[in-house]
Amino acid sequence: MKLTVDIQRASREPVPTAADLRHWITTALAGRTTQQQVEISVRLVDTEEMTQLNAGYRGKAGPTNVLSFPADLPPELELPLLGDIVICAPVVAAEAAQQGKSAAAHWAHMTVHGTLHLLGYDHIEEEDAQIMEALESAILRQLDYSCPYQHHLPHEQIPQ
Repeated sequence: MKLTVDIQRASREPVPTAADLRHWITTALAGRTTQQQVEISVRLVDTEEMTQLNAGYRGKAGPTNVLSFPADLPPELELPLLGDIVICAPVVAAEAAQQGKSAAAHWAHMTVHGTLHLLGYDHIEEEDAQIMEALESAILRQLDYSCPYQHHLPHEQIPQ
């Protein structure tokens, strides 16, 4: 698979390197898409922009950590665009500190989470949330990060 990642930095906060973002996305996509070419845009934003996006697209006040916008293109166009991921740098930094984990671990989690949304995974229903959380945990383990949901999943439900 040939992956193109367009990274737009619209934040003054520290953000991961392009190589890290690409690595996390590649790992999340591995074996989960049949496309020969994949294009993803990643926009790294500050609180103000994310607050506007969260209100406009989800009707929710305040910023969130990550939003995903899957490309909803007619198949006959045969374009490689999978979609867009928007990550709020200040929220990710604050959550990492709050959760007692490294910034890199939380950035990896948010990038994987956003990528899985582009592939159609969601966490609205409890059963879907368990599937997505288990998959995220397995991918993060491949990336040498610990399970971000240890407080949610009983040990025997965490995929090895």
